[in-house]
Amino acid sequence: MKIRKLLIFSAFLLVVASCKKDNTPTAPIVDPPVPPKPYTIVEDFESGTKGGYAILDVQLKTGTWSFNDALIGNLAADAKAGTKSVRLRTGDLTMKFDVKNLEQISIKHAKYGNDAASTWQLMMSVDSGKTFTQLGADITENNTTLVTDSFKVTVNKPVRFRIQKTGTTRINIDDITFKGKGDSGIVQDTTGDGGDGDNGPGTGTPAAERGVTVGTDAPPASGDNSNLLFGNPSGAQPAIVMPDNYLIDQGYYVESYSSSRGTPNWVSWHLDATNATGAVSRKDDFAGFIGLPNTFYHVESNSYSGSGFDRGHNCPSADRTSSTNANSATFLMTNMIPQAPQNNQQTWNNLEGYLRTQVTAGNEVYIIMGSYGVGGTGSNGTVNKINNDKITVPSNVWKVAVIVPTGDGDVNRVNANTRVIAVNTPNINTINSDWKQYRVTVRDIETATGYNLLSNLPQSVQDAVETKKDNL
Repeated sequence: MKIRKLLIFSAFLLVVASCKKDNTPTAPIVDPPVPPKPYTIVEDFESGTKGGYAILDVQLKTGTWSFNDALIGNLAADAKAGTKSVRLRTGDLTMKFDVKNLEQISIKHAKYGNDAASTWQLMMSVDSGKTFTQLGADITENNTTLVTDSFKVTVNKPVRFRIQKTGTTRINIDDITFKGKGDSGIVQDTTGDGGDGDNGPGTGTPAAERGVTVGTDAPPASGDNSNLLFGNPSGAQPAIVMPDNYLIDQGYYVESYSSSRGTPNWVSWHLDATNATGAVSRKDDFAGFIGLPNTFYHVESNSYSGSGFDRGHNCPSADRTSSTNANSATFLMTNMIPQAPQNNQQTWNNLEGYLRTQVTAGNEVYIIMGSYGVGGTGSNGTVNKINNDKITVPSNVWKVAVIVPTGDGDVNRVNANTRVIAVNTPNINTINSDWKQYRVTVRDIETATGYNLLSNLPQSVQDAVETKKDNL
């Protein structure tokens, strides 16, 4: 009996002890900070193609590089770690993108062939390429095989670099290595993309998609200065049942999009002094367009990689510099066509610049640009389709520009004497840089495309301006 009472009393004490509140404070559990991960990124120049010394932007794995009096060489005389390296003469090799959290940059370098010794400098910019200052001392180039020099980076800002040559002898540059800790800001394109002068650095993830935020600087939806004032050339509609003539109003331009081609049929926009103010710099934020129907094929920012064709703007970046929203809108892939590098960077660049000079001279310009046909010749030869046959390479690229003095009532001010420029170029890499050699009539383009251009003009005015070839 005593033993039973003792056991009951012991059990009672255990219950009381277990119910007693423990007021001893406990320290919160805090995860230790995660140190930034180190990164090493190498630009080996193996993915690029550039055969001449003329200044040109080239899209590589790390981003866009400007080659000024430089090319990508693969001759026996080129000192190289792989099959290619940069051959630099008297100009410079410049990054057109920034790298973040950088601690060190290393560069392999040597003389080209039997050229005499020379010197070069490594320049660094902390303001996105506006100004450069020298990093380290001059490098005397007298090496016959590749050697590596490293430069410590101590600034806590995004940076970009320029390799600047002095003297007329040639050097080779290869395997530029970036080392740091944290986010480099570089999204490497491991597929490569040769010769893409209008491609930009690809600062977003390759599969990123976004839409457009339309600000007050966009042209009005209708009436004077609107993007479709002179008509809808193909009768495009925002209807899923019209996947190859699908109307998209991006605010800063309007387009007819073809899902089966993966490109616009045409893009239309208004250009005046308020659009190309130069208030913002080129964004280079290529991205797919999130607003396409799910049933459409979505072209992404890296879909042209390795194709030998530029991501060629229809509505140019430089025609929309009034705001970040405006410029970013031009970098949607629904505004791009696979364009031969020389066609894009020379002929069309010259035409675009010429039209902007018309604006600074006191005019406003209504522009429609488009493409048609199948098969173009880029830096890798003639190609009909790219991106696993999802994107059609056009055979021809065209543009129509109506130039009127700045004013109001624009449709009514167009008459038989109004200057209308129509240009139709083959999409080839051997094209002449003089766009004037490719002038045609508007009717010529209508015949090739089946579109009804400038349809909002009275028929008598259309008959006058569409049958006359510009000759100024």
